[in-house]
Amino acid sequence: MLKYLLAFPVITMAASASGQDTRVVPPVMGFETERPELNAQQAATLRCSAAFGIVAHGQANGDEVALQYPPLNERGKEFFVRAGARLMDELGLDRDGIQALVSAEAQRLWDEDAIGDVMPACLLLLDASGV
Repeated sequence: MLKYLLAFPVITMAASASGQDTRVVPPVMGFETERPELNAQQAATLRCSAAFGIVAHGQANGDEVALQYPPLNERGKEFFVRAGARLMDELGLDRDGIQALVSAEAQRLWDEDAIGDVMPACLLLLDASGV
């Protein structure tokens, strides 16, 4: 049920649906209120959810760099669903709030060309999550 409510594809499908270059992360959704304060675990979870979305999108579109990582479509989505539900509970956010957080983080990772930097730790987090 939450799997369908939380939008892992928020990072990836907006660019595809728009007909734009699918390697580009869609524009960031803004917050109407201040961004919530995240602890280290929450920040890592958010960062990895965004990174998995970007990489899964790249894999789906045949990006050579993204294809160097393990397949993330299923495991990455499940990680996102679980992480999103936990962050919603911990931060008191709704679906739109989580989407805004993930979208902003994805945009930051994309702008800073940081995907390769965060993926090793994120893959460890994914394995540790049991997903």
